[in-house]
Formats: sequence, structure tokens, C-alpha cells
Amino acid sequence: MAAAPSRDDRRIILHLDYDCFYAAVFEVEQPVLKTLPLAVQQKQIVVTCNYEARRRGLRKLQLIREARQICPDVVIVLGEDLTKFRDVSKELFLYLRSFVWGGNVERLGFDEQVFLDVTEMISYNVDLLNRHDLEHAFFHLDRQEPTVGFAYDATRVEGSTYPAGPPTGAAPSPAADSAADPDEAWLRTRLRVASHLAGFLRRQLEHHKGYTATVGIATSKLLAKLAGSTHKPNNQTTLLPPYVSRVSPSNVTAFLDAHPIRQIPGLGSKLTGKLTRYLADVGAPADADADGVPDTAQDQATVRDIRQWPNMGPALLDRILGGPGAPRGIGARVWGLLHGVDNSEVAQTGDLPTQISIEDSYGRLDSLEGVRRALASLAASLLRRMRTDLTDKEDTNTAGGSAKAPESQPRRRWLAHPRTLRLSTRPRTANDSTQSYHGSRISRSAPVPSYVFHLDESVDALAERLVQDALLGMFRRLHPEKSGWNLRLMNVAVTNMVDAAGDRKQSSGRDIGKMFQSQGSRCTGEVSELGETPLVESHLGDSQPVVTGHDVIRESQHGGPGEDAGWEESDEEEGMASDACAVCGILIPHFAREAHEVYHAVAD
Repeated sequence: MAAAPSRDDRRIILHLDYDCFYAAVFEVEQPVLKTLPLAVQQKQIVVTCNYEARRRGLRKLQLIREARQICPDVVIVLGEDLTKFRDVSKELFLYLRSFVWGGNVERLGFDEQVFLDVTEMISYNVDLLNRHDLEHAFFHLDRQEPTVGFAYDATRVEGSTYPAGPPTGAAPSPAADSAADPDEAWLRTRLRVASHLAGFLRRQLEHHKGYTATVGIATSKLLAKLAGSTHKPNNQTTLLPPYVSRVSPSNVTAFLDAHPIRQIPGLGSKLTGKLTRYLADVGAPADADADGVPDTAQDQATVRDIRQWPNMGPALLDRILGGPGAPRGIGARVWGLLHGVDNSEVAQTGDLPTQISIEDSYGRLDSLEGVRRALASLAASLLRRMRTDLTDKEDTNTAGGSAKAPESQPRRRWLAHPRTLRLSTRPRTANDSTQSYHGSRISRSAPVPSYVFHLDESVDALAERLVQDALLGMFRRLHPEKSGWNLRLMNVAVTNMVDAAGDRKQSSGRDIGKMFQSQGSRCTGEVSELGETPLVESHLGDSQPVVTGHDVIRESQHGGPGEDAGWEESDEEEGMASDACAVCGILIPHFAREAHEVYHAVAD
């Protein structure tokens, strides 16, 4: 098994998950909705609902007509326009980041989850504890302002714990802590202090922003995420030591053992599928009791089932999960995850996305005019998101700034320019009724036309021009036949963001190193450290309830079908510095793509 971090390496991680975020956005706008069953609709499907609606039998991905039959008094709101969700998500992220020293906060793309690395804050406050008066401790939120913070009782854990403690949340006494293993006592104190910071953040979020959240507190992203799912909603759970035990199963092992493997972050659907198929093919060991045999037919294999399987270990996992395209050492990595070992760091989410992507799915899209209309809609949404995410109000107070612009209409400036425009489609096949939705996409890339950055022109006019000048041509190259195709999905994206030189203090112009970075250097396996997820808007099709690979209105419980079952990489590219030519397959840097396409045009 992979080694657990030493005492000096242990981080303190909070995983914060907003409660029913998408429904809560409407509830904050109209507080009267908080006591009513509320469902958010896209097309003819309930894509999410609040807890009151769930209590009455509603669930995600139900048809609207079914939801009305089950709960006639349900309040249904339209969630097609994702602008408000994105804006609120960004606002809450920046609010939480303002509390964390060093800004070590990671948002999972456009999702309702946030990781916070609060190690520095906890270490500082633990060092200031008065061991003789823990009941009257004070948490310092600012090292420079000693009065900024909150009082708390450091003898108790705030919120729930695993394993469950006394109803009062009392922790072991200082004397008991001293008698225990020093490393365990040290970690217990840090987690206890962290639980009060988590409670403070939850209260601030609810009081100032109107949103409730569930938080997990542990020493890694994996454990914090799973701990946070233990008690929902509007609660928090601290995973208590011992994290390592040589005599009996540790709290980490006991905690993980009861989880189905499909709930373990880092194990995506492909890996869990391979594991459950292996158990089903090999069969139950002859000496296993009924409880030790995984129910592979229902995909309910637990961590305990895998961990205690005869001869199971890194070597056997390598044989099961390895193969072409698998990351090196995947067996050891997965074996570590099954024992709670996750050394991935909280990656600071930047102010700007690595790409912006808009997509929609269709019941039937088989005419060029239909494609043109769909592309116009996607392009308009894309340009609006670019203006929201990649621009800011221009500072007119600096030297050289224009002080003549009226305050009611402040000028805006671009913080970054995407270099690549990408069109992706997923054709519908003859056996589409039995095909997995996550089929292959085909893509075409081109330089972003400079006119899309004209802020004084209307979005709709620019979208029409973009369709006529670029997207329709890209579509014809993807689908040269004039008819006979039928699309189930189209995606329009801009990638390869470059800071607008000089516009921001941290801007340094174009990164030459990144320009030539090879796509092949990226890890393509499912087990990955969580990088920034692309910002993707995705809508559901007209004909049937389907879940796209990038549904934005998706609550990440990481626990059931239709939910993101792990930290798998997106099948979208992220920040590639070069694209493969669709004609000859050679990787072409973006600055040379236009000339390369001219070369093929001349050759034809």
C-alpha cells in the first residue's frame, strides 16, 4: 500500500458542497420558495430539485409530466439560461477565497463544489492555543489584525464526526490527548480547530449570501469529499483519527470500506467497470461468506470487497486495470485510493477559465438550415459567456485612462483572448438506441476571428457573422456530405487563453513554453489529480431524458447513476497549445494553423 503522509506533510482540507445549489439560486431570489417543493426544468426534464421536493418523491432526470403527477403542487422554474448560476457560483467562490490565506481554493469547474486548503490557517491558530484555557479560544482570521476572528471552544468538535461521538461533540480532554499517541493527538487538535473554521464559513455563507452548505473536514481531498457526503444537508463531518493503526482497522479504513467503489473519487466509470467485471468473471472465492461477495450484477461492489479479495494488491490491480493507454503505476495508485491515500494538492483556481464551451443535444438534427440555427444559438451563448468571464470594467482612474466615459456605461476591457475556436459534433448512428451517450466526437479547430472581441457590436450580429465566416465552413469539413447525417450533439468552444498583455498586474504576455507544450504530455488515464474543469454549458435534448458528459445542472453527490462518479478527466481538451490537422494528422501550433490550412487548400 502507498505510504500515508508523515505528520509534517498532512494537510487540512475542507470540501464544501452547496446544498441544492441550482434550486437555491431561485430560493435566494424568492425566499418564499424555500418552503415549497421546487424543481428546475431544462427542456422537458427535472434536472434538479430542492430537498422539500425530494421529500415528496421527486428526483432528478424525471420527466416534467411525471413530476407533476407525483407532486401536483410542485413549483417548476426554467433553468435553460445558465448565466445566473455561473455568476452566483463565481461570486460565492470569490467570497470563500477571501477568507483563505494564500488563496488555496479550488473550484471544480462550473460545479457547486469547492476545496479549501486551510493548513496554514490551522497551524497558525493551533500554535496560539492556550492549553490551559481551551474553552475560550479565539480563531484569528488575519495575522495582521488580531481582533479579526471569532471565539470558539477548542475542547469540542463542531458538527458531526466519524466515528460518531457524544451528542455534545465533546473531544478527548487535554489530559487524554497528552496520553495518546503524539501524532494522533496533534492531528486531532488540528481537525478540531478546523471544524470550527468550517462552521464559521458555513454561517457566514448563509448569513451574508443566503446559501447553506455541507462540509467535510479531513487531511486529503478524497477523504474530505467523502466525509462531507456523510451528513446532508446543511451539516459538516470531521473524519477523526486514528488515520493509521497497526492493531485494528483505522478510522479511515473503516470509513472507506462501506463505500461502493463507484463513489470513490479518482475511480471513474471505466475503472470501476473493469473491477466489477473482474469480480464477476473470476467468481466468489470458495471460502468467502455471503457478505464478502460483491453484488456485481447491481454494481454494488464495495471498497471492502476489493480490498479483501484474495491476492488483491497493486500487482493484481495493474493486471486488471492496465493495458494500452493506462497510466504507469495505476495499480499502486488505485490501491492507495482504496486505503484513503491521496496526495493530490488543492490547485488554485485562477480568475479566468482555461476554456469556455457551449453545447446542446438534439433529438434530430439533419438539415443544414437546422444546423445553421443551432450554431447561431450556440455562438451567441458562447460570445455572451466570453464577455462575462473574460472582460472586466476598465479602470478609468489610472494615468492614461479615459475619465470621460459615463459612469452608467463603464467601458470594458478584455482580460484574456482565446486563440482557438473549436467545433465538435457527435453524429447519431444506426444503432444509436443502444449506444452509450459518451460516444466519439469529431472536432475541427480554427483561429478565433479578431472581430469577436469588438465589444461595441451586438452579440447576435457577431454570432451570425461567426457562423457564416467560420463555423459553417468548419461544419462542412467535418461533414462533407450534403445530407444523410443526423447529429445528436454539437459543441462550440474557445480555448488557449492568453492574458491580454499589460492589462493585469500578473500579465506577462504570451507563455512561449506553453505554446509548444505537447498534448501527449497530458495524462490520459482516469486517475488524475483534479485540475481545473472546463467551463461547459450543456442542455438536454428534446426527445428523451439523456445526461450529457458536461451537464452543468448536475449535483455532484458522486453516488449514483447519472452523477459524476469520480474525478475523471473531461473528454474536452484543456488549454492545448497545438491541434492535430484534420487532413494530415500533424500537430500544428496555433500560430501556424491558418497557413497550414492554406497549404491544403492549394494542394487540393
